[in-house]
Amino acid sequence: MGKSILLSILFTSLALNANAGDYDAAKAISVDEYDTLEAFDHKRVDAHAPIGVMGDHLHHKSEAMLSYRYMAMDMRPNYVGSDEVTPRSQLSRPGTGPYQIMPLDMQTEMHMIGLMYAPSDEVTLAFMLPIIDKTMDHLTAMGTQFTTATNGIGDFKFGGLVKLYEQENVKGHLNLMMSAPTGSIEETGFVAPAGRVIRLPYPMQLGSGTWDFRPGVTFLGQKGDFSWGSQLLGTVRLGENTEDYALGNDITGTIWGALRLSDSLSTSLRLSGTSWGDIDGRDLRIMGPVPTADPAIQGGERIDLFYGVNYLFQNGALKGHRLAVEAGKPLYQDLDGPRLGMDWMMTVGWQKSW
Repeated sequence: MGKSILLSILFTSLALNANAGDYDAAKAISVDEYDTLEAFDHKRVDAHAPIGVMGDHLHHKSEAMLSYRYMAMDMRPNYVGSDEVTPRSQLSRPGTGPYQIMPLDMQTEMHMIGLMYAPSDEVTLAFMLPIIDKTMDHLTAMGTQFTTATNGIGDFKFGGLVKLYEQENVKGHLNLMMSAPTGSIEETGFVAPAGRVIRLPYPMQLGSGTWDFRPGVTFLGQKGDFSWGSQLLGTVRLGENTEDYALGNDITGTIWGALRLSDSLSTSLRLSGTSWGDIDGRDLRIMGPVPTADPAIQGGERIDLFYGVNYLFQNGALKGHRLAVEAGKPLYQDLDGPRLGMDWMMTVGWQKSW
């Protein structure tokens, strides 16, 4: 059931993107109805997607936008497939079996600084730099607990958004982004059962270590006080990193709708489906009797539901400043476990164009 829902989200996103650019469909609108459509209003409070969506809009020539996002997520409990499992049920007796250590929970905080600039009406350049903080708690077969932590700069993302379509109240663009391997894949920490500092497992690293191509397509629409959008994005790893592995490719489809409550305030609902693969290759320095060190069980798929609020200041010293928040929880997840599933996610952001 979960896979069919995930496929439905991905195909619906793709279909909405494709249909939004269908000129024949636009021509099929009756003359009276067509005349009631207004041009897309870029200054509306809901002109931007929910804050959890990246690369959602273009800017006019010579316009720039600075943004800041704070993202937090909590991962727990563990899953095998779509079933929750307790850490103790996956632990082997001391000295036997594959897992002598199991993760209990993981917290990730990310500060994302973004800059967009439009050299023309058809192209907007985008740059994003994340700063990441991760902690993970563990339980050992002996019944003791310990924590590992990493922090630092993640992978720098850059590229362009290219206008694809604009017809009255609907517009679309291509997302042509790259990710540079600026995040460390050599993070270490003291692991109590080992009694020494070792290289930490894959989820605790700060980057992919590879150059990644991030293609996609995004469409937005407005009518009355309602707006909507859909986006399909992927990540393609371009070879292996210096430690002889590559994270799995991924694909995400998302659809959303927003309601403008006033000139300043709008709310949104968003449904997102993501599928990602296992790790190809292996870092020989990442070893140990813990599932996070096994590259063959890092893939999975998840369906998430989000609720968001956008606020656009209309007057005073803060005129044009946009504040937004979006929070969500999974509706379904199927993981190549045992591994930690998602519990909740939240994004708080600020944006200002000039």
